[in-house]
Amino acid sequence: MKKILIANRGEIALRIMRSAREMGIKTVAVFSEADRNALFVRYADEAVCIGAPPSAQSYLQGDKIIQVCKELNVDGIHPGYGFLSENADFARKVREAGITFIGPSPESMDMMGDKLSAKATAKKYNVPMIPGSDGAISDVKEAIKVAKEIGFPLLIKASAGGGGKGMRLVEREQDIEEQMKLAVSEAISAFGNGAVFIERYASKPRHIEIQLLADNHGNCVYLFERECSIQRRHQKLIEEAPSSVLTEDMRSRMGKCAVDVAKACNYSGAGTVEFLVDEQMNFYFLEMNTRLQVEHPVSELITGLDLVKEQIKVARGEKLSFTQEDLKINGHAIEVRVCAEDPANNFLPDIGKLLVYKTPSGVGVRVDDSFEEGMDIPIYYDPMIAKLIVHGKDRTEAIEKMLRAIDDYKIVGVETTLDFCKFVLKHEAFVSGKFDTGFIGKYFTSPDLLKTENAELSEISALAGALIFQSKKENTVKAPEMSIKKNQWKVNRLN
Repeated sequence: MKKILIANRGEIALRIMRSAREMGIKTVAVFSEADRNALFVRYADEAVCIGAPPSAQSYLQGDKIIQVCKELNVDGIHPGYGFLSENADFARKVREAGITFIGPSPESMDMMGDKLSAKATAKKYNVPMIPGSDGAISDVKEAIKVAKEIGFPLLIKASAGGGGKGMRLVEREQDIEEQMKLAVSEAISAFGNGAVFIERYASKPRHIEIQLLADNHGNCVYLFERECSIQRRHQKLIEEAPSSVLTEDMRSRMGKCAVDVAKACNYSGAGTVEFLVDEQMNFYFLEMNTRLQVEHPVSELITGLDLVKEQIKVARGEKLSFTQEDLKINGHAIEVRVCAEDPANNFLPDIGKLLVYKTPSGVGVRVDDSFEEGMDIPIYYDPMIAKLIVHGKDRTEAIEKMLRAIDDYKIVGVETTLDFCKFVLKHEAFVSGKFDTGFIGKYFTSPDLLKTENAELSEISALAGALIFQSKKENTVKAPEMSIKKNQWKVNRLN
């Protein structure tokens, strides 16, 4: 594999390119018009503009991406996460075009991409399941019957769902019909599939997932767990590895179940099996993500592995170079997602220009991003600016290191989740490890909790940032839009 195309954008595209370059592999970026000056575009050996800013006209244009691969003699496609990463039809077309898809087979995706088929597959290996309906439910009377059997509260969930879309909490029988209609409608809008099912709602659940790595020779290992319970709207904001509550025995049992799920669908590459853990520390299968996860860096830091390199090796047909017995947990890692959102305004996106952008550094501090000072955050995509990850000898040191790194991260021009993440990391519930997915609803009760002791200094900092940016702007000669020879990368345009 001499050249790969990254069918993605932003920090994950840049992160994949760096690992590929270390392996001596050339990279091709595809980008929308909104990302023309993005760092990942500049970093790639070759770059091709494939469409207008909306993802449906660019990053979701699978046929165009395959066409680019053929024109530039690309050997493989890495999909990153999001966009086409779990699209079985795209993976199938890539394979039919004679190009290597750096990920699982489309057949594995089909089995795990639908929550109902995934549950049925996992059930064959006696993986614990949350009590609920055996299949899709379309009749309200049937839904009421199932609800009475499993009890309230319960969840109505989209079979093809993700990110909390098509999910409704129901606490009373008389609300089932209305919430079911809303869930179906949202599922059709988001996924083009209105199938929903019912399962018991666990009170105070924790969200814990197992990282997997499998080759095409029957070998599969688990790279321990990640705690992902700090969430807003069912989307993660803080992740850590390992979890502060798992015993060695429970870790081993969850790991074995995850491996069984992978074997059940003949999985290869990097993947994640997600579990729900209740108050009694019982764990239940939720779903499998057939791709690299946003939070994969924390698993890399505690194992010393580069998951992107391992994905590429598997795609090249290589066997895993290690066994389960070779893997050990080294220290503790924490990741916070730095999003252009306003936590004081229900985490609504706050798009704008990065007037000041200074990233933290130091031993055990990693920043995965694709922005620099003066850049605009596009309105068309996820508002995540960066992932800030730290590694320490234990959980206490990791928390302390993250708090320092957050203080050293300087962003002026947009509101971000940094102050919220700092609030979480300093909260007694998080420090003690006694928290669940309801953390925000229980503890983040007022925007005033994010107010610093020196709000006036914060305002002065913002004003200074604006003045600095204006000064730079006035004293900088505008460069040509494209300087191909200087940057030594190609820019093409597909008509």
